[in-house]
Amino acid sequence: MQARKKYGLLGLCACCWLVFFFWGGGAQLRLLRLLTRQRGEVVRPWPNWTDRALLPRYAHLDELQTDPGTAESPRQRRQAWSAIYKDSRCRMETCFDFSRCRRRGREGFRVYIYPSEKNDRVSESYRKILTSIAESRYYTSDPREACLFVLGIDTLDRDQLSGQFVPNVDERIRGYPLWNDGRNHLIFNLYSGTWPNYTEDLGFNIGQAILAKASLNTEHFRPGFDVSIPLFSKDHPQKGGERGWLVRNTIPPRRKYLLMFKGKRYLTGIGSDTRNALHHIHNGKDIVSLTTCRHGKDWEKHKDTRCDHDNLEYERFDYQELLHNSTFCLVPRGRRLGSFRFLESLQAACIPVLLSNGWELPFSDVIQWNQAVIEGDERLLLQVPSTVRAVGNERVLALRQRTQMLWEAYLSSVDKIVLTTLEIIKDRVFSHISRNKYMWNSLPGGLLVLPEYSTHLTHFPFYYLELGVSPGQEFTAVIHAVSPLVSQSQPIMKLLQVVSKSKYCSQIIILWNSEKPPPGRSKWPPMPVPLTVTDGRRKTTSRFLPHVAIETEAVLSLDEDTVLLTSEVNFAFSVWRSFPERIVGYPPRSHFWDPLKRAWGYTSKWTNDYSIVLTGAAFYHRYYHYLFTHYLPQSLRTLVDRTSNCEDILMNFLVSAVTRLPPIKVAQRKQYKELPSPQGTKSVPWANPEHFNQRQECVNTFANWFGYMPLVHSQFRLDPVLFKDQVSVLRKKYKDLERA
Repeated sequence: MQARKKYGLLGLCACCWLVFFFWGGGAQLRLLRLLTRQRGEVVRPWPNWTDRALLPRYAHLDELQTDPGTAESPRQRRQAWSAIYKDSRCRMETCFDFSRCRRRGREGFRVYIYPSEKNDRVSESYRKILTSIAESRYYTSDPREACLFVLGIDTLDRDQLSGQFVPNVDERIRGYPLWNDGRNHLIFNLYSGTWPNYTEDLGFNIGQAILAKASLNTEHFRPGFDVSIPLFSKDHPQKGGERGWLVRNTIPPRRKYLLMFKGKRYLTGIGSDTRNALHHIHNGKDIVSLTTCRHGKDWEKHKDTRCDHDNLEYERFDYQELLHNSTFCLVPRGRRLGSFRFLESLQAACIPVLLSNGWELPFSDVIQWNQAVIEGDERLLLQVPSTVRAVGNERVLALRQRTQMLWEAYLSSVDKIVLTTLEIIKDRVFSHISRNKYMWNSLPGGLLVLPEYSTHLTHFPFYYLELGVSPGQEFTAVIHAVSPLVSQSQPIMKLLQVVSKSKYCSQIIILWNSEKPPPGRSKWPPMPVPLTVTDGRRKTTSRFLPHVAIETEAVLSLDEDTVLLTSEVNFAFSVWRSFPERIVGYPPRSHFWDPLKRAWGYTSKWTNDYSIVLTGAAFYHRYYHYLFTHYLPQSLRTLVDRTSNCEDILMNFLVSAVTRLPPIKVAQRKQYKELPSPQGTKSVPWANPEHFNQRQECVNTFANWFGYMPLVHSQFRLDPVLFKDQVSVLRKKYKDLERA
């Protein structure tokens, strides 16, 4: 009986050992190593995906388990980082003084730039960053007003071997009375570390400052505090930037080449393992992966047997031609995690395939990059071709379209990169009125969605279509009056009667911009809708102020001498309700490029082509009042007020920049005639010969600020059904249009 118990116990132990042997994982391997070490034998562990017989050789097992090109362990890297960045656990709640920003409410977000010291070396790229801040609506020259501080010292290139490296930064910033261990400071950086390891060492202690850095590693990134920015070249434009290369809904979505890369091959050092392996996927047909050893001063010293062949193959293909004709673009890490290839691929609508393990992608707090890029793994390069072949055409087109949206909204200029950084930080400071992910990742992009106006998607006209929202069925008429009221027969009196008869009119607001005080209520005719007369404060831009009295989504902007019929007003409003994000109206104008003057021109000739609809008789959404006042710089609004001109052109620039679409011209009975000015009133502005010249200059000034020409030409017009057709008047809904 005792023997049976003994054997049963031994059997149970054997079963446990078998289970442990097959399922013990790491314990099994450690036990095998222990046993083999005791016997002096080598036992090969179970095959896995890193087995050299299963995976073609391009990296050692120990290389795959560490960061390429460095022998440092993760713990060593963290210790090195902590030694440099002593506040590596900073968060907005612990390392940022919110009181500096909130003492003036939402207007308290101001950015101060330290003045540059004599003989300071400032790179072109850093000068562009400082210019973008100085020209933004957040800049202040008074440090007492500032919420955020930016160094005048150039911190972009912290490679000690670089000619742009600025020494003694630690010593200098500690001498700043406002430094306060970096609290509420923002530091920009593109390049950190130096040869051979290219760590993230900036060479000075940033303290509690926010770091806006390219090539940020996820291990060192402080979520909700730091901002990852893209690596951009010194030639990246200050403003505007080139448009993306994708034509809308390009069919077919795929291009000549499936996948491409053309760039440097590092023969030694960090990043070389990934670049050296790229030739494995090159087939010279639909996958073109080209590298060259020919870079650097002493490349021939490290030359290997592949270099000559690679260099010859490299010269066979043109990089721009590959960009234009490839569906996917490989974006492998360089010496650092980021690469110029990232922005180049996005602009070209060549879907980036990232091979940069541990890279915190630019503006990752707000941008959903999975909708625009494919994230690969440096260790699984050979899986990339099959991965991209499996992406369907619909997803290819969606990914390509998203690359264009992100490029044009946030990345095409230094201005946009800097403003996106500031807006992300501002959203953190005022989190209760911050943008949501939908706003950041949908057209027109977060920079043109001001959360101070609203945080509800349905309050913005460019979201209506996608959300299935219909605009309201009433409008507010805003009439700009500059002439004193001396007669009941003035055009404004008739205009009031015409507009108030519209069944869609909710109220009328008269912006009184005359030198003489407005007449009393008894001087105005009785009307079926409320009439409000408000002080225009003698500013031309007052017509576009976000007046609290405007309660409807639609605004009908009118000049005091506009001649319209009620039926024309009704028809234009019905058209606007179908295109609520655009300007819809009557008087068209156009712009053109003058090659002789190398400048933009402005024309009022009546042609089939137009790009502007004057706001003297036009509908638009009230949000554009808020955007006009709070997004555009004070310099442009001052120009408009000083000249008493061009505000209608500026509004067209703004709306076209938001929508990337032209305004819409609606039908009218006849061309407007200039009416003689009533006795005792000002002459019409276009009677002044300087008026037209000023408008020419305005077009160029506005285009210069935007960095490109946002106006879009169109020949599209909308007429009422049966308008001008030889049919019975009884069949016409807008039968009054032909009576004049």
